[in-house]
Amino acid sequence: MDALGHVLRGVLSQRQEERWKLIAFSFRMMQPAKRNYEIYNKELLAIVEALTKWRQYLLDAIEKFEIWTDHENLKNFRKPQKLNERQVRWYLKLQDYDFIL
Repeated sequence: MDALGHVLRGVLSQRQEERWKLIAFSFRMMQPAKRNYEIYNKELLAIVEALTKWRQYLLDAIEKFEIWTDHENLKNFRKPQKLNERQVRWYLKLQDYDFIL
């Protein structure tokens, strides 16, 4: 998942026969209010929306799945820290999934 300017986009893929195969693709414009988020919040929003959209594929996955992001700060998101209210809501949503960031 990625937040690029005012766009949220992502790809859900699965490794099959030594190749990555596309399962689903997501692309949408951000709502005007969300365009003012800091970049780390935009990136986290992209992840939360992707997990919500692809919940049926990821919620009860047998193995941990990987979320690839180009934003280094998100790697520390699951570690203890001070979160704002929005981030707390997102953090709670992410607790349902077993993933590696």
